[in-house]
Amino acid sequence: MRLRQGELIVEQLTPSTSADLPGAMLHDWRGTAFVAGGKAADFERLMKDFNAYPQRYSPQVMQAKILSQQGDRFQASMRVRQKHVITVVMDTVYDIAFDRLDAQRGYSISRSTRISEIGSPGTNSERALAPNEEHGFLWRLNTYWSYEERDGGLYMQIESVSLTRSIPTGLGWIIGPFVMSVPRESLEFTLRSTCSALQRRH
Repeated sequence: MRLRQGELIVEQLTPSTSADLPGAMLHDWRGTAFVAGGKAADFERLMKDFNAYPQRYSPQVMQAKILSQQGDRFQASMRVRQKHVITVVMDTVYDIAFDRLDAQRGYSISRSTRISEIGSPGTNSERALAPNEEHGFLWRLNTYWSYEERDGGLYMQIESVSLTRSIPTGLGWIIGPFVMSVPRESLEFTLRSTCSALQRRH
């Protein structure tokens, strides 16, 4: 089995273009992995430890903190960086809920509530761009994790659904690679980083 041999399976679930989304593109990707010796409890602790995200998911996650918590429901903020031809920094806020089906299986749902593109990040001129100034690299992001402990390890699946601006005419050479490549690359990076963290715990 490919997963048991350490392979990641990453697939696009829906095409990026749709007549139902004028001026926008929907990106729907899913990744699946298996970590030998991985435990459901370790996965849950890892995913809820938002303060460690900048180390675990560097360089994509630059800052992270919990804004509020009620049981297994969190509101968390993150500063994220995406790079492909150009580098984009965004401040994001998510509502995140975790739930268990039983001792071996569970899932989490993360929905963005605010995404702001940052101009001149890390300088004295740093500021959140106004909506009419943003490039639309990421408008919305929902992330769905599911996991199951069996066969001597942990199966994990992540689905990422994001909404971006469509590629403006004449800017495809610079914006196109970013808009088309980052959703897949970001999902694969997140899945690989999570596998590595679980392997270190094991």
